[in-house]
Amino acid sequence: MVSSFEIKKEICEVGHKIYAEGFVAANDGNISVKVNDNEYYCTPTGVSKGDLTPDMIIRIDGKGNKIEGRLNPSSEIKMHLRVYQERPDVNAVVHAHPPVATAFTVAGVPLDKYILPEAVLTIGFVPTCEYGTPSTMEIPDSLMPYIQNHDAFLLKNHGALTVGNTLKKAFFTMEEVEFNAKICKYAMELGKVEEIPCDQLEKLMDLRKKMRIPGKHPGCKTCKNLGTPDCKCKQNAEPKSGIVTASGADEALIAEITKKVLASLGR
Repeated sequence: MVSSFEIKKEICEVGHKIYAEGFVAANDGNISVKVNDNEYYCTPTGVSKGDLTPDMIIRIDGKGNKIEGRLNPSSEIKMHLRVYQERPDVNAVVHAHPPVATAFTVAGVPLDKYILPEAVLTIGFVPTCEYGTPSTMEIPDSLMPYIQNHDAFLLKNHGALTVGNTLKKAFFTMEEVEFNAKICKYAMELGKVEEIPCDQLEKLMDLRKKMRIPGKHPGCKTCKNLGTPDCKCKQNAEPKSGIVTASGADEALIAEITKKVLASLGR
């Protein structure tokens, strides 16, 4: 069993990472880990994530009341608690302000392009939640249309929220969101964004099932060519034989993607 000190230490390590990577500035962001159905460890208000130490971490109950700790919890813990209430599979939540992903919300541009196989496997498209006033119930409420089908959320003009069955998974998902946003931004600046074809998305969704990747996923978007000769989606294809085998190129691609995703999941 993981000790309370080890949990607090891991929270601090993730805090240091999101600060070092520029995902937060000053006292921005917050992190929490589920202890049991009514107790959680979380970061305090008014402290830079780069300065966190285990003695600063607070223990709260399911209503946000402090049980243990000399500092006070962030007022934004409300959105963490909403996630835990709605998603029993979630054991950790990370909130940060990754610059590029946040810029998408400020510009009103959805982060919904399927461009990187690893991002397709782990997060799919990332929804943008309606703007809400920080520290109020408006932000937790804004998550509700998406909370059952996603592990990553953009908060309009406010940042991003990621969840996971472990704190490492929640942090890796935050990194994936920002990296995907950067690649998408660079491609847009170069003048063209070529998404992964429908038939390849189908293969990635099958691979996700085989790998038993934890968490929720929205699935691939509805193909704009569905029902037309241009669509290559599996659901629109005529069955040709009883067995379909992958080509050597497909197998090599699948093996490489599998290796990267397993590494990101800490396996």
